Amino acid sequence: MPRHPLLSLRQLSHVIVVILYCISFVIPLVESLSTRLPPTKRPRRYGNSSCTKIQRGRISWHRHSKSRFPCCPAAATCIRLTNNDVDENTELRFLKDVKAVWTKYTDYGNLPYESALRALKAYHEVHGNLVIPRGFIVPSRDEYPPEWHGAKLSRHIYNMKWWQKHIAQHSHRVAQLNQLGFVWERLQPEWNLFMESLVYYSSMYGNVMVPSSFVIPHEDERWPKATWGYPLGNVVYRVRFRNDFLLGENAVERKNQLDGLGFVFDVSEHNFLKFFRALRMYSKIESENNSRTSSLSPREHTTIRVPSKFVIPTGKEFGWPEDLWGYPLGAKCLAVRQKELYIKNHPDRKKALEEIGFRFSGNATLGWLDVVHAAAIYSQMHNRTLNVPFDFVVPAPPSSISADNVQIEDSWPWPERLWGLRLGQRLKDVRLKGAYLKGSDAHIRRAQLDALGFVWSPRRGRRKRALGGGNAGKELSE
Repeated sequence: MPRHPLLSLRQLSHVIVVILYCISFVIPLVESLSTRLPPTKRPRRYGNSSCTKIQRGRISWHRHSKSRFPCCPAAATCIRLTNNDVDENTELRFLKDVKAVWTKYTDYGNLPYESALRALKAYHEVHGNLVIPRGFIVPSRDEYPPEWHGAKLSRHIYNMKWWQKHIAQHSHRVAQLNQLGFVWERLQPEWNLFMESLVYYSSMYGNVMVPSSFVIPHEDERWPKATWGYPLGNVVYRVRFRNDFLLGENAVERKNQLDGLGFVFDVSEHNFLKFFRALRMYSKIESENNSRTSSLSPREHTTIRVPSKFVIPTGKEFGWPEDLWGYPLGAKCLAVRQKELYIKNHPDRKKALEEIGFRFSGNATLGWLDVVHAAAIYSQMHNRTLNVPFDFVVPAPPSSISADNVQIEDSWPWPERLWGLRLGQRLKDVRLKGAYLKGSDAHIRRAQLDALGFVWSPRRGRRKRALGGGNAGKELSE
């Protein structure tokens, strides 16, 4: 029998009453908990601004129009002070555990000269000089004036505005600073300091390829004192990618100055051109060596094969330019093939490498292509039988043919890029070591050899001299 609907409405009313009763208890509980939260969790509002306390005993100073609010996490409230509450020499310290010093100066360049002099003397007593690091922050110690605590001393002292305000019209102060070892060169414009550092770097290292993390070391007499601690690498990075110093009326003149030093704006292009030049030199040197040892005529567009561990040797006797000595050309070739180094998103660079004979398939694949090409020619010359003697080397046309009859040279069955290939040794490695028959293409390569009539188990004993070797040359010469 179904229930009367009034019963369900009555139950619903009971549920609503219980919920309202619970809410009446929850709201006062939440309010009481919020009032018990630590003062560091609750912002104090003054008008339209808020002043939030910070952790670990640090002091935050918030400036609202003409008022400042020093805040301390140990204090229950924020203390509001205006410019009329203190005079120039007033120091406000509140709470025993937290020393918060208030000063009405926010621009350290406007502090009195005597205050800055006391800070410089304190630094000199501790460090023995005034070569102040650019990142040095005045510690909260008694020897330093309290109004300088937490300030970057070098930024505000070695500044042309500070010099014009406190030194330019007071010649007697120059002697005071000279006694402390004031580095006057630090007052020059930032561009001049950058160029001076770059010139010294070029004279020491022979280039201006400055690493981005390079900072001029302190106490290094090879560098001017004004440049000690200068982040030269970071500035070079900003010049390249943000055009620092290269905007405005002096942009063209400054760019010409950098070009005169050999400054590199596009590092990727510079590195690619260096790699490209090394490849061409390698191809040239290898061609010359082959022409002396095996009487091969050098050609411009031959395949470049650089061993993966090849490093350009050091020494003029090897014929390499000095700036390429020690260059890991083999590792670079591997990175270009596997990681698209220098060529990613640059099809023009890839095309340029292909034109000089660089192949992106790798030395192993190139080796197999040469082997199967030579094997096909040998099989065709020997009635579709590929039984190559161990000592067979792909022959080059005799020198008499090359000099007297170019047409005969063109009809020579072996392409020039295969001359000198030890085909017999390569195929022996295929039989005994499984060379070229590993990986996903192994079954395809086996099928190629079978189609050429490859003899996997040759007969033992003495063999006849293979055709296509010395006999091929004699037949053509006749």
